[in-house]
Amino acid sequence: MKFLLTALAAGLALAAAPAAAQDMARLSWQTMHSKAMEGNLEGNSADRTVLVVTPPGYDEHPNKRYPVVYFLHGYWATPQMYEDMAKFEEAVQGAAADGSEVILVMPDGYSKLKGGFYSNSPTVGNYQDFVGKDLVAWVDKTYRTIPTRAGRGLSGHSMGGYGTLRLGMTYPETFDSLFVMSACCLAPMTVTPEALQKAAAMTDEDAAKADFGGLAGVSTLAAWAPDPHNPPLYIDTSMTDDGKVDPLVNAELTANAMLAWVPSHIPALKSFDAIALDIGTKDFLLAQNQQLHDQLTHFGVEHSWTNYDGDHGNRIAARIRSELLPFFAKHLEKAH
Repeated sequence: MKFLLTALAAGLALAAAPAAAQDMARLSWQTMHSKAMEGNLEGNSADRTVLVVTPPGYDEHPNKRYPVVYFLHGYWATPQMYEDMAKFEEAVQGAAADGSEVILVMPDGYSKLKGGFYSNSPTVGNYQDFVGKDLVAWVDKTYRTIPTRAGRGLSGHSMGGYGTLRLGMTYPETFDSLFVMSACCLAPMTVTPEALQKAAAMTDEDAAKADFGGLAGVSTLAAWAPDPHNPPLYIDTSMTDDGKVDPLVNAELTANAMLAWVPSHIPALKSFDAIALDIGTKDFLLAQNQQLHDQLTHFGVEHSWTNYDGDHGNRIAARIRSELLPFFAKHLEKAH
């Protein structure tokens, strides 16, 4: 009996002891259900993986709330691939050491064809609403966020840079500021008859083994020119009787170019606390990002424009630490 009482007392003392301090930023892989992604024709799951990094000390301050930095990854990549490259927990740890405590969130933008371009489509699913609505609501419900516009920043690289602009202009009331890294797909895009005929003949097996160049154009058709009545890829491959691309197909592609969005979204763009465009001098997307910079300048949209010595991907991890997180430290509401 004495032994049992001693053991019980020890157990109660252990239970009453404070939890070990969360000295380091913690990375966790979560799964959330997005209603917006239900029923898409590619079969992309509505149960989406989300990488979440909480700052050091998150556990010890149960009444403290934190700003959230959303980061959107690029095409042909997964959240895990970006985590392997950028080590987001180390970046969040460094930001905290510099006095900026944030929660970082990266959702899964991957699809059957390697990327949903953070757009809404019956073929790929409603990635735009998944991130702009479902994800934000889930994060605010699940974590101790500052659940207002002032507490949310949106960023991304390549396809994610495109998504940052698209979601920012679509949901300006949701995000305070935007950091755009090497955005793709800004200029109006068209498809040639040869490329469309090749896409029309592509099978699921062909798509599964296609390389980047062979699949990227098909992926944009799935996101921006879907056709629910044209299996197996459910893309619009309409041609005219004289062998030309149906003008509506190219019109749909062009309508999703961010350079085409800017003139009709000036109030939204001017409403942000800050916008940053960040791209390497050797990046193959430099010219169209320069066009975006020129267009924003023309319409009087305040923003920063930074060119650094680098290509499309070799400096991204470093830029997240030296530029992206300090940018949001300056513009988002502080943890409190």
